[in-house]
Amino acid sequence: MPPDTTQMRREICEIPQAVDRLLSEGAGQIAEAARLARAAEPRYLLSVARGSSDHACTFLKYASELLLRRPMASVGPSVKSIYGTDLMADGALCLSVSQSGQSPDIVQMTQSLSASGALTVAITNDPASRLAGVADAVLAIHAGPERSVAATKTFVTSLVAGLWLVADLAGDDALLAALRKLPRHLEAATACDWSAAGAAVGARSLFTLGRGPSWAISNEAALKFKETCLIHAESYSSAEVHHGPVSIVERGFPVIAFGAGDAAEQSLADTADALAAKGAEVFATTPLVARATCLPHVRTDHWLTDPVAVIVSFYGMVEAVARARGIDPDRPRHLNKVTQTL
Repeated sequence: MPPDTTQMRREICEIPQAVDRLLSEGAGQIAEAARLARAAEPRYLLSVARGSSDHACTFLKYASELLLRRPMASVGPSVKSIYGTDLMADGALCLSVSQSGQSPDIVQMTQSLSASGALTVAITNDPASRLAGVADAVLAIHAGPERSVAATKTFVTSLVAGLWLVADLAGDDALLAALRKLPRHLEAATACDWSAAGAAVGARSLFTLGRGPSWAISNEAALKFKETCLIHAESYSSAEVHHGPVSIVERGFPVIAFGAGDAAEQSLADTADALAAKGAEVFATTPLVARATCLPHVRTDHWLTDPVAVIVSFYGMVEAVARARGIDPDRPRHLNKVTQTL
């Protein structure tokens, strides 16, 4: 790798190894968290997170609802930290996700939920963090140091750790097998060439789209455009974009649609083609499109791991776009690596 390579690029390239390390070293903590969760028999799930970690939780919401048939909702940390309210969460399984494990509002809400009767699981890159100290169980994500401000490998490893827990609780052998094979697919995903899409996103605004679990990936992509490229990006479900947002689409308007090999793939492809017919410049990670441009993408061994490979390919593109715009993606303006939110 050239010496002038950004830290963000190096960390993107480390994602396959980080996931492999998690899968090799994380089994004991997954088994313990699953044991506690089975004993608790949770009726529903909650999540506590912000930023990229919250996008990982959105993905896990779909995984929980589709595999466990238990609803999952994101809890606003300010309910406790600002408003001083303790929620009644008896019977809940709470996933608190933070790469640093240090943000006071995430820690306070997790502590409050635990005191109210929820089983709390911390997903963090620092098993000695404050968050880990207040949770009932800890899933270390084994990402290694992440120095770039923009989270990449910690997003992916947080998502994989949570998905592994859900797969274990669901007894989904096919998904568990797919997770074990995921690192080699992620290695291939780092090599996907999205330069065609990168050349199209020089505009001041764009849409990212997804549906189901891939909507979480769309959310993460929109955040990365904002924080690393200073491009205004809005994420929508492909089912929602026609309910108002489509009005601002004009000729050449950039759209990236994140598809996976799941039940939502055809409907997402149809929306991508409909926007292309209106003049938008649409790129999609599905071969089902007819008018939009199909981006190179890697399909894995399970529809729930497909979106993980897609975000890895996206990260490579967004880092290149930032550099092409003269922006250092390792040092986005106004941002710090650890955000201490009250």
